[in-house]
Amino acid sequence: MHWIDQSIIILFLSSFIIFGFLQAKNNKSSDDYFLSDKKLPWYVAMFSIVATETSVLTFISVPGLAYRGDWFFIQLAIGYIVGRILVSIILLPVYFKTGIVSIYEVIGLKFGNNFQKTASLIFLVTRVLADGVRFLATAVIIQVITGWSLFFAVLVIGMVTMIYTLSGGLKTVIWIDSVQFILYLLGGLISIFFAINYLDASIGSALASLQSIDKISVFNYSGSFFKDPYYFLSAIVGGIFLSFSSHGIDHMMVQRVLTTKNLRSAQKAMIGSGFVVLVQFVIFLFAGSLIFLLTNEVEIVKDREFTHFIANYLPIGVKGLLLAGVLSAAMSTLSSSINSLASSTVSDWLHKAKDINISRLVSLAWGAVLIFIALFFNETNTAIIIVGLEIASFTYGALLGLFLLSRFQRNFNPTSLALGLLSSLIIVFVLKSYGLAWTAYIGIAACLHAVSKGAKIIEKHFSNSKNLNVSTQQAHTCSMDLQDLTLLRNLSDSITLVSQTDERNNLK
Repeated sequence: MHWIDQSIIILFLSSFIIFGFLQAKNNKSSDDYFLSDKKLPWYVAMFSIVATETSVLTFISVPGLAYRGDWFFIQLAIGYIVGRILVSIILLPVYFKTGIVSIYEVIGLKFGNNFQKTASLIFLVTRVLADGVRFLATAVIIQVITGWSLFFAVLVIGMVTMIYTLSGGLKTVIWIDSVQFILYLLGGLISIFFAINYLDASIGSALASLQSIDKISVFNYSGSFFKDPYYFLSAIVGGIFLSFSSHGIDHMMVQRVLTTKNLRSAQKAMIGSGFVVLVQFVIFLFAGSLIFLLTNEVEIVKDREFTHFIANYLPIGVKGLLLAGVLSAAMSTLSSSINSLASSTVSDWLHKAKDINISRLVSLAWGAVLIFIALFFNETNTAIIIVGLEIASFTYGALLGLFLLSRFQRNFNPTSLALGLLSSLIIVFVLKSYGLAWTAYIGIAACLHAVSKGAKIIEKHFSNSKNLNVSTQQAHTCSMDLQDLTLLRNLSDSITLVSQTDERNNLK
């Protein structure tokens, strides 16, 4: 790598370390460290959400999807917007009303401390595994461009990120996230500019060429709801459930909007991030399609398409800027992950310890765990971004079901609640062995969890509906009203109907 590119990277890494040290004096307690001063502008929180969720996976894997196929991935982003609207309406008001540090405190207030710790544990495991995959994606790029070893690449990123995260806290993380988001989005636009120049074509003519070979199709109306993750309905519904859960019950995402001054600002940040993600996906999918035209259909190793372009087509200086964008994508997710993991640990397991040194020690421990997982995670034949989404999909459904149940007025038997949570986790792994699309995991698990809690209630109260009036039914439900019962029945009927319809279509 040329010394100019190396200088850009060193300057980039050093600036974030310095900024973190400058912000350290503003953190006096764990609340400062994990929530900042709750005065961050909504657009800064919005950029931080996008930077955190897309990470380096967008940088390398999304262009690869377009290179090898089409733009069906956009369908998920449409569902993302709807999911975030639901989060803003259903969950964010609860979080702001209760004044929590960790969102799993909501579970604790409803179901007790044991369930709060269980929900936190599910989050911790999911976050660690998913972000371990993101670390692997980072190493893929850095190895190709710089020639660094996997160990050295992960160590550099991990150490720099931990320094500014541990010193500056959440406020530093969010501000740097916003800068990093702008930097790697600029990297995508720069890539498009150079690809167009190499093709000696206009954007319009490039799009026409891609259209002629069916490389930019967005909507897929053929396939199976339960089998094909990119079938239109499956992708939209899957995107809704994934976004509803990842941005509603994943503390790492919700933590960003909790730093804003009020509920309205949080809602603007949450919904706005969905539209920004959509634009971002379009940019990186377009970049991948242009690389396909540029390389004349040369076969490139999976998830190396964008790095191949950076290494072979970009000039000195620009290459360093793009690598800085890659590092930005990786570090934004890692820093957010470390802070949110530590926040949940301190709030849900250590009884809100106020000592900031404890918070930093916990952050250090989680940073070390993430680095370890990154070093020992093996690549698969599946696109890295899909692996990351699948990991989250395994557990989010059960957790989402628990949060939805917390909104009901009645109290649930703890044993029954625990069994429902466990069964919803197990059923996803069982269904995966039958080829179920990952986009259905969350919805099915969440619905099964909710329906399992209401099954006996539905049977008891609706079977005798002819003999019971509304007031009697409500008295027997221990404050669970008729709307709750209707919701559960409709949910159960919907699952059955979709399943039967899909089976008939497959038989045809």
